[in-house]
Amino acid sequence: MTRTVPGPTDHVVVVGAGLAGLSAALHLLGAGRRVTVVERDALPGGRAGRRDLGGYRVDTGPTVLTMPDLADEAFAAVGDSLRRRVELIPLHPAYRARFADGSGLDVHTDADAMAAEVERFAGPAEAAGYRRLRDWLERLYRVQMRRFIDANFDSPLDLLTPDLARLAALGGFGRLDARIGRFLADERLRRVFSFQSLYAGVAPARALAAYAVIAYMDTVAGVYFPRGGMHALPRAMADAAADAGADLRFGDRVTRLERSGQRITAVVTDQDRIPCDAVVLTPDLPVAHRLLGRRPRRPLPLRHAPSAVVLHAGTDRTWSHLAHHTISFGAAWRSTFDELTRSGRLMSDPSLLITRPTTTDPTLAPPGHHLHYILAPCPNTDIGPRAADWSDLGPRYRDSLLSVLERRGLDGLAAAIEQECLVTPADWHAEGHAAGTPFSAAHTFTQTGPFRPRNLVRGTENAVLAGCGTTPGVGVPTVLVSGKLAAARVTGTRRRTPAPTRPAPAEEAPR
Repeated sequence: MTRTVPGPTDHVVVVGAGLAGLSAALHLLGAGRRVTVVERDALPGGRAGRRDLGGYRVDTGPTVLTMPDLADEAFAAVGDSLRRRVELIPLHPAYRARFADGSGLDVHTDADAMAAEVERFAGPAEAAGYRRLRDWLERLYRVQMRRFIDANFDSPLDLLTPDLARLAALGGFGRLDARIGRFLADERLRRVFSFQSLYAGVAPARALAAYAVIAYMDTVAGVYFPRGGMHALPRAMADAAADAGADLRFGDRVTRLERSGQRITAVVTDQDRIPCDAVVLTPDLPVAHRLLGRRPRRPLPLRHAPSAVVLHAGTDRTWSHLAHHTISFGAAWRSTFDELTRSGRLMSDPSLLITRPTTTDPTLAPPGHHLHYILAPCPNTDIGPRAADWSDLGPRYRDSLLSVLERRGLDGLAAAIEQECLVTPADWHAEGHAAGTPFSAAHTFTQTGPFRPRNLVRGTENAVLAGCGTTPGVGVPTVLVSGKLAAARVTGTRRRTPAPTRPAPAEEAPR
């Protein structure tokens, strides 16, 4: 029996209307609680926000949705439905990989389509290896989801379940790169199924093989884009919460928490004082700890994931070889991760993510124009350039990235830009994100599961954390789960995670 908030929990204040806070709010509402959501910004979304750039509608955070059933679970808690609120477009391909040797590969979530593409790209032996890898990823997901991801932990002893032995038997405690190498010999293919560990803040050569579950989410379970952009998801969640009775207060910043002994008695904002029986805190950990007036003791300080430089560019042209998502890999690989996670240097041979959402939804840009989102991983401010350094470094790095992309086939990119917004670690730092990274604490072994900052707060009986800094971690699916787990700490009830819905076959994709 996991621990829950003691005492009355009739009225819960959720601080932050990002995906975690909205997920928590919907699950709390479904359990009969009165819910007030307080958000400092004028819109819901948090990291999944929206910015308008001269007619271009820009998603400021995540660019695609995986595991949509986890979002639907939050809607279902109040008798609603994700697909009633949001039109989801399956992406075919999920993304396109382009390599330094000039080769390219479309990544499909349909098994037969992907096996055929792998055979074209690297031969029948690699296609057979892909099928074995896919089977392993599916088994890995089934073992991990219920016991290690969709689970509240009170102690490391909570890991001692039969699923722990099953995870070990699957090789989950080996190294990711080596485990992927058991299925695929082609180094380029191995990158496609292991680069995701970067989001967890660990190089594939050092990451636990268990983190291949991230690859499952975006190479097997299906990748979707909401019509209107990713911001359509938190907007729909906020609407569903309001319809279910939540009091949503936007443009209202929390300034302090009132307490009596070990209980929070009220949330004070710059506009109001809101009495409460419990509080769910979703800001990044430094902000949450500042509000609580205490920081948990840890034997070692938290290590944070790499950060990112993002250039949002509205252009008067595009390039036909780009998919909705295109990953442009540099020739370097191991040295790139060393630069990002150890030496703290900018990538000398960058691997970049180019997202063109107007591939799927042209209404996000003015007619005949296109929106491109260029993401370059970079060191966080703990080990790399400081936040203050980016005022000069940012514009120079922007020019460098554009030059790299022009050499890789996006000729005329710089001249095509009409509207742009550059986001650097200095901006993430100003938003309150530790180490200037939106990806929070890295998923090292000692910062995963019961070893990650827990969602119950020592010394405060009725405060619960949610978001990427706590259980289970970083990414849209896991952040949605974190909101559900936070709600379960308040209500003592938890819905089981459903099996993922299979993506629509390729022939059903919109053209």
